[in-house]
Amino acid sequence: MANRTSPSLELGHVRVGDCMHRGILSCTADAPLSEVAGVMARHRVHAVVVTNGESTQPVGVVSDLDVVAAGVSGEEPTALQAAATEPLSASTSESLQRAAQLMAEHGVSHLVVRDASSGEPVGILSTLDIAAVYAG
Repeated sequence: MANRTSPSLELGHVRVGDCMHRGILSCTADAPLSEVAGVMARHRVHAVVVTNGESTQPVGVVSDLDVVAAGVSGEEPTALQAAATEPLSASTSESLQRAAQLMAEHGVSHLVVRDASSGEPVGILSTLDIAAVYAG
């Protein structure tokens, strides 16, 4: 069997900006959750960033599990009301290990990725992105 570097060491040498998905799908805080679910389904994504409509800064993240929970409740909340996931972020220059640690500590599966220079949101990092690097 080949001698392979420890996956945690690999995560420490990879930058968030190297494996994130560029671009962000977003909605306004008052968007009906059914519209947000439609965006997820059309684009085959598991999360949509919620903004206040006046800026690109996230105020929440609606995950696929938030949509499922609302579906079970039978209610039609707004995007912000349904967004159980806090809008955590990582910089494009941070290590993937630090981003993975942040996800694990907060129990989230997506981070908003901010440009290291401007601080503006530029993409999304998901647990599947980290799994791909971890798997080699």
